[in-house]
Amino acid sequence: MHRVLVLGAGKIGSLIAGLLEESGDYAVTLADSRPGAAAEVAAAHQQSGGGGGIRALDLDATHLGDLEAALRDQRTHAVVSSLPYYCNELVARAARDAGCHYFDLTEDVRSATAVLGIASGAATAFAPQCGLAPGFISIAAAELIRHFQSVRTVKLRVGALPQHPNNVLKYSLTWSTEGLINEYGNLCLSVVNGEPQHVQPLEGLEEIEIDGTLYEAFNTSGGLGSLADSFGSGVESMDYKTIRYPGHCEQMRLLMNGLKLNQDRGTLKRILENSVPQTLQDVVIVYAAVTGLQEGELREENYVNKVYPQVIGGRLWSAIQITTAGGICAVLDLVLRHPEQYRGFVRQEQFPLNQVLANRFGRHYSDGAGKEVSSRIIAAGSRGKQRVRDDA
Repeated sequence: MHRVLVLGAGKIGSLIAGLLEESGDYAVTLADSRPGAAAEVAAAHQQSGGGGGIRALDLDATHLGDLEAALRDQRTHAVVSSLPYYCNELVARAARDAGCHYFDLTEDVRSATAVLGIASGAATAFAPQCGLAPGFISIAAAELIRHFQSVRTVKLRVGALPQHPNNVLKYSLTWSTEGLINEYGNLCLSVVNGEPQHVQPLEGLEEIEIDGTLYEAFNTSGGLGSLADSFGSGVESMDYKTIRYPGHCEQMRLLMNGLKLNQDRGTLKRILENSVPQTLQDVVIVYAAVTGLQEGELREENYVNKVYPQVIGGRLWSAIQITTAGGICAVLDLVLRHPEQYRGFVRQEQFPLNQVLANRFGRHYSDGAGKEVSSRIIAAGSRGKQRVRDDA
């Protein structure tokens, strides 16, 4: 049994712990700084029939000594950080000292760069930027890129959207609010006219039509991951944009730029969390398009996928939870099955798409469930609990 420490018992960490434990191949400890938070998730997992295999731990991972003690006491093979991006550098340093593998979900460029330095010369794998975007989108794009003799353009587009938008932002909070604001507020790496450049977030607005539905897409930070480092040479353009319903970008420009809330992110976080609801009824759209030369002809190939909420372990999980947790669990599984292939800093595009989709965790990307699953379960009031609180 591989011993894994999952840090953060939030929306994503709870499903990561559940997926790994239910596989039967992982001894999972779930830790969180809020007393009792991990125990709530473990209790819900047990009540749903998942067994009592998740060990709960109260741990503030920002206290280096406590984190190092936990890694040592658990004799940890791998640590997964589902913490806010600003915690990851400390966790990576602790993982390096403990000699265990490291995985995180960050979209933050500075955090990933810090992990790159920490991973230098390591005998274990350090794989930041796992999950959906960055993460799976880079894996899908890299597969398409390898089909071409030379590449002209690479477009990465991803969106996590409510199935039934009914507010002015046409959006629901489906993941970390801090991560969302980080994406909307930080500079974005792109390749423009063959040169790496930083472009402004919330710019580059375009229309995109998928399966007859019109969306908008615009620059956001971090989604390109390390793809430009791996495949940017010789490419005319390469960029990442977030997909939203039309009108969202204009509203966020007003909040972040017009009202200057990009300089007061704490206030913006409170506003969003007080006014924008959460939902389990979402849809994740993954779109990658590559143009270039094949057999001397200019051609285009696409990877397009829609992922809807699914029932796992007797409970309903949102599409963003499934794609993010499934993505990181798949690459963790591949690393721990073949540790000799992955050492030091590991880029997401090093993982073959066919292996990820065939993996027991990555298969959730091709589950085939439609939106009717979540509609039926919500209507029946049988979504199950993702955590059990004493005061519930």
